[in-house]
Amino acid sequence: MSVQDHQLLAPLAPAPHKMLIRGATIISMDAHVGNMPKGDILIAAGVIAAIGARLEAEGAEVIDAADMIAIPGMVDTHRHSWEGQLRRINPNAATLEDYCNATHFSFAKYYRPRDIYIGNVLTALGCIDAGITTVIDNSHNSRTAAHSDAAVEALLDTGIRAVHAAGAPVSGVWDKAHWPGNLARLKAKYFTHQPGGLVTLAMMAQLEPDQWAVARELGISIVTEFFGGAMAAELEGLHQRGLLGRDNIFNHCTCLPESGWKILRDAGVRVNVCPRSDAHYGIEDGLFAWQAALRHGIRPGLSVDNETSYSGDMFMEMRVAFSLQRVMGHHQRLHGHPHAPASTNAFRLLEAATIDGAACAGLEQRIGSLTPGKQADLVLIRTGDLNLYPVNNAIGTVVHAAERSNIDTVIIGGRLRKRDGVVVGVDQAKLHAAIDESCTHLFNAAGYQPDPFAESFAPIHHA
Repeated sequence: MSVQDHQLLAPLAPAPHKMLIRGATIISMDAHVGNMPKGDILIAAGVIAAIGARLEAEGAEVIDAADMIAIPGMVDTHRHSWEGQLRRINPNAATLEDYCNATHFSFAKYYRPRDIYIGNVLTALGCIDAGITTVIDNSHNSRTAAHSDAAVEALLDTGIRAVHAAGAPVSGVWDKAHWPGNLARLKAKYFTHQPGGLVTLAMMAQLEPDQWAVARELGISIVTEFFGGAMAAELEGLHQRGLLGRDNIFNHCTCLPESGWKILRDAGVRVNVCPRSDAHYGIEDGLFAWQAALRHGIRPGLSVDNETSYSGDMFMEMRVAFSLQRVMGHHQRLHGHPHAPASTNAFRLLEAATIDGAACAGLEQRIGSLTPGKQADLVLIRTGDLNLYPVNNAIGTVVHAAERSNIDTVIIGGRLRKRDGVVVGVDQAKLHAAIDESCTHLFNAAGYQPDPFAESFAPIHHA
């Protein structure tokens, strides 16, 4: 299921021995490094070697970034990457059940390994195109060992940094005998001999201590879809038994009561919040839990969740979060709410999309800021484009105005993955043909008749 089978992607080129980014406006997200109106970033052997003014590096590949803003690569802390070819199939979904009808209960049952590969490739390339250099891949459609292999190989082939959280399917017939033992097989096959690689392994499981025990034997993180109001009653028992810890990553956390937040904080559970999906699907009260997390000393990452209803970029997550935070604050202060959120600012949301996301992924020592010694994951944004010029405030430009089309360069682990506005090494014609073939197979297998103007996704009642 590798790139040699599909020939969609060129083999990854090695990272240049030295690369010098010259003259960028630098937003480092590191208080010790600070920000620079004009500065240089030296990368050596995939690592940020130095940041400063007028750096010299003989023999380095030079990128002229005089009219660009440099930021750390953004981190999407929760994405169901396998759904890539189902983009916007259900744009008006109003509930979580609507989402499931267009994914788990229909097409998911008919995914072949090649469809998993295509979905993950498409999602990963879309992330890179949008300046997301790291993704926590919530892969809850691992129907067979071959499906899992395809998911991992897609991430490896695209050159994205990822945490692959393999998980059991939600519906349909699948090879239950391979779960959760498949995790040990995956670790031995892909990760044992590449401990410092771009892709790492995790488990996706609900509040299932028996499953968690397997993950902990393997030393990998555990990702859980956690809807706080509905599942909060189980937290106290888990905490009393010492079963919550730093290796847990909880998605959503909507409507979690105060007692639940205290448990998560005390146990060190990592959290991500979903500005768009919580509102779009009306998950519990529909309000993302960022403010509640902050109030309890937890700094969550931001996540896109999926692309079956909306776009896959982190710029939009930051903007929706900013607006929701503002409107919640205005409304709650007007009504005397005791925990009315303070108005947020653009820098704080960029932290959530970078360094806080890296912490959620357990990678804050390696990525998330432009810091000498960290891996060189960074994004260069063109400031001369019509929608951005003039740049009167660099942080405001990134958070409130920049788009995927403004991203000139994306570097992951020192390797160029997007340059001059184009993701490198992709055969677009072959990629489109592979996506089309996958969609045709899935739609035919599920008995779905595509309608480009549909206002709703009719549930598919199919064996």
